[in-house]
Amino acid sequence: MSGGSWSTRELAELAGTTVNTVRHYHRLGLLDESERRHNGYKRYGVPHLVCLLRIRRLVELGVPLSEVGVARSAGDVPPEVLRQVDAQLAAEIERLQRARDDIAEVLREGAPADSPAGFASVAPRLSAADTSLIHVYTRIYDQDAMKDLRRMAEEDQDHPVNAELDALPPDADEATRQGIAERLAPLIAQNLADYPWLTDPGARLTGNEHAGAQTFINAVVSLYNPAQIDVLTRASKMAFKIRKVYL
Repeated sequence: MSGGSWSTRELAELAGTTVNTVRHYHRLGLLDESERRHNGYKRYGVPHLVCLLRIRRLVELGVPLSEVGVARSAGDVPPEVLRQVDAQLAAEIERLQRARDDIAEVLREGAPADSPAGFASVAPRLSAADTSLIHVYTRIYDQDAMKDLRRMAEEDQDHPVNAELDALPPDADEATRQGIAERLAPLIAQNLADYPWLTDPGARLTGNEHAGAQTFINAVVSLYNPAQIDVLTRASKMAFKIRKVYL
């Protein structure tokens, strides 16, 4: 390199960036074009290098390129822009910390990486259908509801009737269906008693109540076979009757 006179590649290397980035800054009007030598090649000087380094510094801080252009014209980035960038960085740090916490839990519990957030401790023992349904729940229920659903999963996960329901074939006979429903009903009744909002979940939905209810129905019909849905329906009806007895 000759002192104070650099090609585009040399300028990019000095600034720790790429030729494409330098060209991008030219297109945005952030970096002045250089003069061309008699051979047609661009040559950049110290002012170009300093300008590029200033741009890179603002980019490192998270300042949007649109504001970098304003800064070049006004002489500095307005404080309110920096405060906005800081708020965005704080939110991103919080998101990353949650991700790290989730990864730690997944590794500790030996759970699948795509386990629903907060359910890593029970995910290894949940059926594929139950895990999929919980994923759907995360999009329709609020955080308090999800905490309750996690507690329910923790309390009920080892009950033998859940394994029976998971293994139930679509052509299960009447006696088998009725027997599983009768064993499942007390569990559902207990959950209804412990978490009263289950009888009227509308207040725990994050969006439109009708849309949330329809999403739930569609998910259940898609994820469980007809015999399992029949058992769940029977058990729920029995559970409501059991609950009324104790009210």
